[in-house]
Amino acid sequence: MAGHDSQHQGFGRITDGLTQDTLVDRTLAFVRERLPEWRDDPDRPQEQSEKKLNPQLCKFLNARARSDFPMACFNPEEPQTGRRQVDLSATPAETTTIDAREYAIYEPFLVFECKRLPAPSADRRMEYVTSGMSKKGGIQRFKLGLHGANLSVAAMIGYIQEKSSSHWHRLINQWVSGLAAGRVSDVCSWKDAEKLGHIEQDTASGIAVCESDHERSGDVRGRSIRLHHLWDEMRTPESAK
Repeated sequence: MAGHDSQHQGFGRITDGLTQDTLVDRTLAFVRERLPEWRDDPDRPQEQSEKKLNPQLCKFLNARARSDFPMACFNPEEPQTGRRQVDLSATPAETTTIDAREYAIYEPFLVFECKRLPAPSADRRMEYVTSGMSKKGGIQRFKLGLHGANLSVAAMIGYIQEKSSSHWHRLINQWVSGLAAGRVSDVCSWKDAEKLGHIEQDTASGIAVCESDHERSGDVRGRSIRLHHLWDEMRTPESAK
């Protein structure tokens, strides 16, 4: 992969008339391209837990954004509904108007929930999707409006520490199908249409992406939300099974 200082010059700075979709798309592209650089950074301490991986990633994104993506800042543990926090957020680097709405530097235009795959314990195995009554599931919190209540698009980052992206894509869709069919109980309703869409994998970089659409409840901006799933195979792709 080429050096970071020669890439992504098209990301640029915020300009008048920028639409939210454009800003979100640029931010997702920036994060997607930075994930393998962060993972493979020889200076990065090798950690396993989300509590240590999330601030690592946030620091790396901010360091690279200074030169490659100056329109955004990345922040850890963004406050959400009630006392909850989402793992990462992106805010504009300067006050700007997006879709005729003014965003100050304090207001996220995109949030990221990060999850390990697999979860750290068997009783949390489905936590990327749901955690039942505890409401700690990744997708579940977006569906309930506990995360990203004011957004129509959000993202999830998966730290794949065992198996492959294809494995997790199949398994997560099995979980969603089980929820939709009522074989697994939950605090919110699910439909089969909420399964993850087509997965795109870059075997060279160990990054995979897909999207999903979900119905929402609670005090939210809209009745649905689109999630972009960005998965980083933390082991080398050749060793994943």
